[in-house]
Amino acid sequence: MTDHDLSQGDFFAPPDPILTCGTIADLHDLARGCTRCEELVEARTQVVPGVGPPDARVFFIGEAPGRREDAQGEPFVGDAGAYLTELLEKIGLSRGEVFISNIVKCRPPENRNPKTPEIENCAPYLERQLALIKPELVVLLGRFALERFFPREKITESAGVPRRKTIAGHEMTFLPLLHPAFGIRRQDLKPEIEKSFWKIREMLDGAGGPAE
Repeated sequence: MTDHDLSQGDFFAPPDPILTCGTIADLHDLARGCTRCEELVEARTQVVPGVGPPDARVFFIGEAPGRREDAQGEPFVGDAGAYLTELLEKIGLSRGEVFISNIVKCRPPENRNPKTPEIENCAPYLERQLALIKPELVVLLGRFALERFFPREKITESAGVPRRKTIAGHEMTFLPLLHPAFGIRRQDLKPEIEKSFWKIREMLDGAGGPAE
């Protein structure tokens, strides 16, 4: 077949490079050059793809990088991150054992909430991370992480209740929890947050399965 034999409909678009990334390292290299969100590209110091082992059993998803995360290139390194580390230690986990990322990989200007188009632009990176790591448990920290995967649910009603969802062809277990930042702003919520984190330990130990 020659070029003249091909109709316009016979041309195929090249594969999405995100979907063909075979390793987390390659995916993160690709993300660091992302220019999909003009406002975030102009405001960021650097992209913050995520951190953790490529075979992590638990994958934490937060909202977006803050000022310190933008400066250091690693998620959850501010006050909320310190509290997350403390919560992990309480249930017998370390940061080095888990994977940590966010719904969007760039800091929104002035730490504003991420916009819907920004969340959608970043979704392929997040879904590819999940597909490559295949965690036993995905922990959704806060409202934005929950709404990305379960848009009709509220974090105050769903926290602590596991559920299943298929992402990129893989069925995964999701556990919504209050964001650690709530414990920084509201000291009265700390007992509830700390109690809910034990659900992670129970599920890893096989004592708390998802709702069918």
